[in-house]
Amino acid sequence: MVEQFIDADLTNLKVKDIIIDSRPRKEKIKAVFANERVIVESSDEARELYNQSRYGTVLDSGKIQLSLLEALYLLEKNKLELTDSRNKSLHFEALLKKATKIEPNFWIRYCVFKDMRNRGYIIKTALKFGADFRVYDRGVKPGEDHARWIIYPVHEGSTLTWYEFAAKNRVAHSTKKRLMMGIVDDEGDVTYYEIKWLKP
Repeated sequence: MVEQFIDADLTNLKVKDIIIDSRPRKEKIKAVFANERVIVESSDEARELYNQSRYGTVLDSGKIQLSLLEALYLLEKNKLELTDSRNKSLHFEALLKKATKIEPNFWIRYCVFKDMRNRGYIIKTALKFGADFRVYDRGVKPGEDHARWIIYPVHEGSTLTWYEFAAKNRVAHSTKKRLMMGIVDDEGDVTYYEIKWLKP
């Protein structure tokens, strides 16, 4: 819908067009943080978010369980309304503090998770592969095809032994995925390095 109004200034009159967005605003998805888990209330919005972008895991009850990384990201994107078990509202900083107590390396992992999501990739945990994350090509959803990469987030100041590095490469090779290291600097920016075996 276009609505016209007259903007009067002292020298002349101007007619300007204003475009009014008549689409309904999407409601925030409601979720509860309890026992180190984030459970989303059963709603059309939550199912749509899962179906479109694969946030969370569908439980037998039909509700969706988000990882702490997913919950923090959705809070930052203003798509989630999170409360604790006593119905007290949790904001971004409060959830970050709780998550960091549970997992000391959480912020480094979150920087990589957020960067990949912002780039349009679906990123999920890869614990069964012995890695932090698995990442799918753009447009590919888990279950439709296999992940393309496994990613290890690392702070730029940390070190890896050759043994640790070789072990990570073996995991990627054995699962037929590409190995990527996500190097996070002190500002939270991420640089990626893809590692491949070379045969002399």
